[in-house]
Amino acid sequence: MVRTSSGIVAGLTATALAVIGFLTYQASASAPSDLSAPRATESLPATATASKAPRDKKHPTALPAGSGTSRRVVYSLDDDRVWLVEQDDRVRRTFRVSPGTVDPPPGRYVVTSRSGTIVGSDGVAVEHVVRFANLNGIAIGFSAAADGSATPPDPTKKLGGIRESKESGTATWDFATIGTRVVVIK
Repeated sequence: MVRTSSGIVAGLTATALAVIGFLTYQASASAPSDLSAPRATESLPATATASKAPRDKKHPTALPAGSGTSRRVVYSLDDDRVWLVEQDDRVRRTFRVSPGTVDPPPGRYVVTSRSGTIVGSDGVAVEHVVRFANLNGIAIGFSAAADGSATPPDPTKKLGGIRESKESGTATWDFATIGTRVVVIK
């Protein structure tokens, strides 16, 4: 009986170690290369950080000048608008969002984590969560309410969720994988 129990314990231990090894490999494959690096990866040009990035007044939904280069998500704090931008600077999609109560500082970030469905810090079930910043322990990212609702954030709480419609949340989820650039402008 002692040998059988020892064999079972040894088998369970080996299985647990294999599972831990596999999960560690999966986590390391999607983690940033340097976890100690700050979330903002580089600064924006002076025109974008000192003031609102230049806009096309005839086309208010046009991609703002000075919002970076290459494939990226551009988020305007002043306009509550997001642009999903392809490598060639072609806008795949643009849409309005509803910000939380905590804004990320203007700058360049990368998508650091994603969750299919969770309960947000405001207690709302959300889906397609794409996180790119953390400010004083508050995670900041895009998400859509699972039920499609558009409830304004509670101003008495510190919330970093930038809410999108369900359709826009799906588009952001499909576009902004781990490591995708996110440019935050005024």
